Amino acid sequence: MHNFNITRKTIDFCGRPLMIETGRMAKQANGSVFIQYGETSVLVTATMAKVATTNTDFFPLTVDFIEKMYAAGKIPGGFFKRESKPSTDATLMARVIDRSIRPLFPEGFRNAVHVVLNVLSYDGVNNPEILGVLGASLALSISDIPFHGPIAGVSVGYVDDQIVVNPTIQQIKETSKLNLAVAGSATSIVMIESAAAELSEDIMLEAVYAGHEEIKRLCALEMEFVNEIGKAKVEVVLDRVPEEILAKMTADYGSTIAASAVILGKQERQDAFDNAEAEMLEKYAEADGEAFAENERYYKEAFEELIRKYVRESILFKHHRVDGRSLDEIRDITCEIDVLPLVHGSALFTRGETQSLGTVTLGGGSDEQVIDTLETEYKKQYYLHYNFPPFSVGEAGRMGPTGRRELGHGNLAERALKTVIPSQEVFPYTIRLVSDILESNGSSSMASICSTCLALMAAGVPIKAPVAGIANGLILEGDKHVVLTDIMGLEDHLGDMDFKCAGTKEGITAMQMDIKIEGITKDIMRTALNQAKTARLHILALMEQCIAEPRPDLLPSAPRIESFKVPVDKIGEVIGPAGKMIKSIIEKCKVQVDISDDGTVRILSPDKASIDMAKAMVKGIVEEPEMGAIFDGTVFRIENYGVFVKIMGGVKEGMVHVSQMHTSRINHPLDMVKMGDTVRVKVIESEKGKLALAMKGLEGNPEPDPNAPKDRPEMHQQRDSRGDRDRRPPRRDGGGFRR
Repeated sequence: MHNFNITRKTIDFCGRPLMIETGRMAKQANGSVFIQYGETSVLVTATMAKVATTNTDFFPLTVDFIEKMYAAGKIPGGFFKRESKPSTDATLMARVIDRSIRPLFPEGFRNAVHVVLNVLSYDGVNNPEILGVLGASLALSISDIPFHGPIAGVSVGYVDDQIVVNPTIQQIKETSKLNLAVAGSATSIVMIESAAAELSEDIMLEAVYAGHEEIKRLCALEMEFVNEIGKAKVEVVLDRVPEEILAKMTADYGSTIAASAVILGKQERQDAFDNAEAEMLEKYAEADGEAFAENERYYKEAFEELIRKYVRESILFKHHRVDGRSLDEIRDITCEIDVLPLVHGSALFTRGETQSLGTVTLGGGSDEQVIDTLETEYKKQYYLHYNFPPFSVGEAGRMGPTGRRELGHGNLAERALKTVIPSQEVFPYTIRLVSDILESNGSSSMASICSTCLALMAAGVPIKAPVAGIANGLILEGDKHVVLTDIMGLEDHLGDMDFKCAGTKEGITAMQMDIKIEGITKDIMRTALNQAKTARLHILALMEQCIAEPRPDLLPSAPRIESFKVPVDKIGEVIGPAGKMIKSIIEKCKVQVDISDDGTVRILSPDKASIDMAKAMVKGIVEEPEMGAIFDGTVFRIENYGVFVKIMGGVKEGMVHVSQMHTSRINHPLDMVKMGDTVRVKVIESEKGKLALAMKGLEGNPEPDPNAPKDRPEMHQQRDSRGDRDRRPPRRDGGGFRR
């Protein structure tokens, strides 16, 4: 039997037990922890490559969030019945962990690090996402991997006008006006991701720091583990530019780089940098000879470091931005709608050199997105997709599958607009938004919010209020800092913070913050929030000049939907055996019909007449006609004793006995009607779903043919085929059912 060296601690955290242990599972990883919160449990491991990755200028960190379906008592779908690629939710959770821990590794660290979170059990109450940052930080902190932790993460809600740290999943879904994920150290905040229902800046700031108070407790718990069992950190060689090369570059090209850094226009500025770099490499290749092959990488990195140095100094000490704007100035904005024909709604939003084409497509229930994760399978009626092609930044690249960055940016824009999207009761459409980034020079996700919001209003979708977004940045050196409004790509790349904030005139609907330093203060965050509000209101005013409110009606290109409810016990009749009935309605009326489990029927078609026809057919199935009701119907079968007629859109049928066809006696139904005739009938009896109809006395029906033969071959053929026992016609009373 193994003699495990287990270290375990349990605390009460936000009303539920939180247990952390190490030493029992995955002991060959550099660091591993098993965490259980309520009955949700995760295993988090951290491993590091022994050899640094060479010839690269970035830290190779990979974070994977793995949802084991057995954790929720589910068997994976698909042919192979095993977990395959991560879900969108899992990818977004991995991004949250990555963004939280990445700034806390040493600069120049190039050993590959892999953090894996496996969800092993899921109770449906406690979200495993909130354990991700804590688990990753603790696994790294007790390992021998260099890491400037600890940090931790919590979620924060706003329920009944009260801030709640680590609300349950049910609270987040049903009652909370806020879904905030915040990560931080014992002294500062490092990451924010949130969606909100138009909350004020003060409430958002209070929620962030209410979460931070609980984060401090978790960081203290982590330090207890580190002090007891933490491994000594390994000595690694950090990849940094030699000082002599940096000094030589500064002397030879410092002034050239400083002058290029203030050139207006992204392409012009980049061309100046490229020309200076090419000249530099040519000069040093000639001077270094054989040593150039070894030094070339350092020359390029030193060149980038000098760009960073001069751009940051110019902003911080001279308040001079590379494109000439003041610190709180927004780039020029152009808003356009109806830029595309035929689509259900379109808009083009251009801010500086960032441009987003937003489109709206309206569909029915079959267009809803099916989500199958650890949660119970559900459908999304509204979703947003974000595309970032290489040409948007002037590059020639491969158009591959959707990446993590595109999923993350699309999710942020989707959450920003979700609170203003009408409910299905108000607007029974499936709504798909797409943001295609046509140009990018910073903050394309915020441009996506603006373009798709404009497209929604142009499409006639009754959103509650317009939404706009802005991204702010930070330059911090020592105790001196500046906050920048509407950061461009270079400022994002060289700055210390990317703070995105979206909302309406009334309040914030989404917020996201990433930093490249070890944390920011509350004062900095307050400044960023206030500048974001001013910028947001400015952008909303410009959007309002383009279109002030949603159009009162959909565009002609958009489909129409009518929804109504049928009794739940009638759903099977509407669908029919093997879907035969609903398929016939769809084929006959040329519409899309969707039925929900609660009996909601949605009929979609660009043609109102087709919708009315399908609606009549569905209602004909579920509604029993009243006695005396009159309908127009079609003759589809003729017998000696009467005719059979389809009514109510063809979904109900009944029989008109020959005695009920006319006030005068007729010898055979063919004397008066033929197959396919349209006749007017009245309901005279109903028994167990069978209808007895009458034609006599109703205007508009055909008259008997006075020249009809007295004896018809059809009568003899039918009698002969029945045999002796069926020679007499069925005995009926008053044209009703057989007695």
